[in-house]
Amino acid sequence: MTTNNHEVILAIVDSGYAEDVMEVAKEQGVRGGTILNARGVANQEAAAFFGITLHTEKEILMMVVEKNIRDNVLNAIYQQMGMSKKAKGIAFALPVSDVAGLVKEPDEPAEEE
Repeated sequence: MTTNNHEVILAIVDSGYAEDVMEVAKEQGVRGGTILNARGVANQEAAAFFGITLHTEKEILMMVVEKNIRDNVLNAIYQQMGMSKKAKGIAFALPVSDVAGLVKEPDEPAEEE
């Protein structure tokens, strides 16, 4: 495990759009991510429809990225998959203090322990 220069980006989008977000992120240098299924909740007035409470199915895409590409990834997701787009997505980044298990690209130098 190494202390490093990474952050995790979480993108929450309507169900069926996480893979589209991943393609946008890959264009910015992200190598992969993990998709989780989720369910959205809203206030009672917004969620009620003919007496039935609706819960929008969501997907959460988690990506561990280098800090130097974080802003480009977030901006691209916002521009192409944001709340005003069909994916109705939000994205945010959180700091990561340690990372274990990331595979280096073949042309990247291995970290010394």
